[in-house]
Amino acid sequence: MSAVPPRHPPSTRIAVLLAVLAAVTAALGTTVLVRADAGLSVRQITVDGVPMTEVRAGPPKPDVRRPGVVIAHGFAGSARLMRPIADTVARRGAVALVFDFAGHGGNPARLGTDTSTPTLAADLDIAVGHLRAQPDVDPTQIMLVGHSMGAGAVTRYAAGHPEIARTVAISLPEAGELPPGRPTDLLLIVGGAEFPGFRRAADDAARRGATVGRRPAVVVPGVEHISVLFAPRTHEEIARWLPSVDGDGPPSPFARLTGAALLVVAFAVGLVPLAALLLGRRAAVTPAARRRAGVEPSLRGPVLLGLVVLASGLATAVAAILPTNRLPLAVGGYVSGFLLLTGLLTIGGQRWLPAGTRMPVDAQVGRRTPARVAVAAVALTAYAILAVALPIHLGLTSARPVGARWWLLPLVVGACLLFLLGVEQVAAGRTWRRALVVAVTVVVLSTAAVVGLAPGFVLLVVPLFAVLLGWHVGWAAVLRRYSPPRWLPAVVGAALLGWPIATTLPLT
Repeated sequence: MSAVPPRHPPSTRIAVLLAVLAAVTAALGTTVLVRADAGLSVRQITVDGVPMTEVRAGPPKPDVRRPGVVIAHGFAGSARLMRPIADTVARRGAVALVFDFAGHGGNPARLGTDTSTPTLAADLDIAVGHLRAQPDVDPTQIMLVGHSMGAGAVTRYAAGHPEIARTVAISLPEAGELPPGRPTDLLLIVGGAEFPGFRRAADDAARRGATVGRRPAVVVPGVEHISVLFAPRTHEEIARWLPSVDGDGPPSPFARLTGAALLVVAFAVGLVPLAALLLGRRAAVTPAARRRAGVEPSLRGPVLLGLVVLASGLATAVAAILPTNRLPLAVGGYVSGFLLLTGLLTIGGQRWLPAGTRMPVDAQVGRRTPARVAVAAVALTAYAILAVALPIHLGLTSARPVGARWWLLPLVVGACLLFLLGVEQVAAGRTWRRALVVAVTVVVLSTAAVVGLAPGFVLLVVPLFAVLLGWHVGWAAVLRRYSPPRWLPAVVGAALLGWPIATTLPLT
């Protein structure tokens, strides 16, 4: 079978219609995101190096004291991830404060190894002290809410500070450090689809304080470690746990996610007219190029797939001792090393295969000047960064580089680039083969985390990793229609994959 030429790109009329659709969808997503703040007063400040965001229902009124709620995110989270909970408690009449722990979000400080307890306690103490000092906050009605790592931090803090009125622990990792009966009023929330250890920790914490104070444990069905933060049941339980309530605003946990999803759709659709503008219609495939492509033996696909399995499997074992694992980026250093080594082994391995099983030279030939290709590469890469960073930052978690992330970013993107160049060599322009290689890589990485070769936290980021790789597969299929150089989809995909890894995982 000769190399399959790319399909024809859509017509100019279709490209124009898609551009209009992208613009309308982007406008709708922006409207949804703006309306998510309707009726709320938001103030962003930095106190002793800790970035914070205050959220109120309306401007502060010094003559009116409200309950104060400090909300702490989990490992690899940020204040932006916890904004829906802050919005919910603010609409119920409290003053909410979300903040970034060291190494997370907009906080450029480094988090100590093993989620350093002193660092978390110090940042939390700064946040509590700031909120308690606000003129419209009742200092006797301070409530703490934490998720995962943050749940451990707030329960430890409340246990040592009896002046804290109430505490909410979402997905508490373990309860062994809590003294019996402290904190007294502790609400425990866990997702029904979370790992069993979180359920055991909630049950253990509930038993420890059953005879002293209130320790209800609530299981939210059908949600896992991240989606539990957006479950309406979670928001209702937290609102009911407030020391006092003078508002009845319904929770809208999906508002920001919905707006961000619409932006993702807009950017995805907008790639087609942008690629048409930058790359133009593809040039014809010459007979000479077709001859160079050669004939694909039936064994080529299985052999190359085996090469990818071998390369990724070896990478999982070696990534832990690579220099990238010493990067001050939790989990991201390992993932970068894994991608780097998988890419290098895949590219290098093909050189050792018999000539009949190597990938053919790409038959597509584009008559474009180097300048036009360079402009297209820069523009499409910038578009990819905007497409992934803006929705994540506005609707999910912080995706803005700060501190050491600026120099980590090119290293992570470079590792992603080598991996995707290997993917492109194996795929040879075929979307199904590109998707298969990506799926194999995700499965191998997940398996490595299960058996202990990769950090356990990898299992929590694999869903996002798989979504980003799937996004790349779709965009590469679109770009393929315009006969770009084979490296161009890899460059665009590296930005799409590397930016979230470098900007959302914790600095350590």
